[in-house]
Amino acid sequence: LIYCYRKPKTKRAKRFLEKREPKLNENTKNAMLIKGGNANLTVTEVLKDIYAVKKPFAVLYKRKNITRPFEDQTSLEFFSKKSDCSLFLFGSHNKKRPNNLIIGRMFDYHVLDMIELGVEKFVSLKDIKNSKCPEGTKPMLIFAGDVFDVNEEYRRLKSLLIDFFRGPTVPSVRLAGLECVLHFTAVDGKIYMRSYKVLLKKSGCKIPRIELEEMGPSLDLVMRRTHLASDDLYKLSLKQPKGLKPKKKKNISHDAFGTTYGRIHMQKQDLSKLQTRKMKGLKKRPAEKSAEDGGATPKKSKSL
Repeated sequence: LIYCYRKPKTKRAKRFLEKREPKLNENTKNAMLIKGGNANLTVTEVLKDIYAVKKPFAVLYKRKNITRPFEDQTSLEFFSKKSDCSLFLFGSHNKKRPNNLIIGRMFDYHVLDMIELGVEKFVSLKDIKNSKCPEGTKPMLIFAGDVFDVNEEYRRLKSLLIDFFRGPTVPSVRLAGLECVLHFTAVDGKIYMRSYKVLLKKSGCKIPRIELEEMGPSLDLVMRRTHLASDDLYKLSLKQPKGLKPKKKKNISHDAFGTTYGRIHMQKQDLSKLQTRKMKGLKKRPAEKSAEDGGATPKKSKSL
């Protein structure tokens, strides 16, 4: 294969190419929301509401795109490369699959995972007259239901939803910044998505009293078709570069309580030659010194 590399002519083009270069710490994943050729009003409103929750890390395509992801994925891969998005949400509607959503992710600009969900009930952001969270709020994700840990398809769906809604990676979190909660419940073959706003109220102590207020969107979903990557390709997509792997430190161990222990290697010491503090009480008498020297009698001091 021959790769053609063009040197950027402007600083803007140079910055554009630098943003897309491979990095040790990846950029925040962007999502593209695409409307199908026969999308109805419900699907359009769902895409708009999820865009409001996801932005500014999302791109909403307002024009209709006639494509079928499960049959032909070339158009999705083209849009992914054009907008630099590794996540997508495709909405469509027809008689066989009404109110249809396809959520998926890319790996190297190729479709990795894809799961089709049907919308059975939808409550919009406009329908709930409450205050909303500001744009760019990082949500807290809660998953309820044993199916998310038992079934492989639901386990992959959980991973996909975490990738889609997790937002940017932050070094620290402040209490006032925990404003939004996305709750996913899987029971009886359905997935219930609920969105809440966190209210911090006075409790008479340092820890505030927490209340949840529903703010929308609210979705009742059912799983339809799935397109999952093979185990080898999935493991390859999870591979981390060597620069991110923590270096193993020698002679350091940790116990069950998190206490750090260090081991030091030293040469053998002769403790008989160890210099200690000089004290009059520990001074040897002349008789003791003569006994150590071999029994020689000490010289008598001259008398005055």
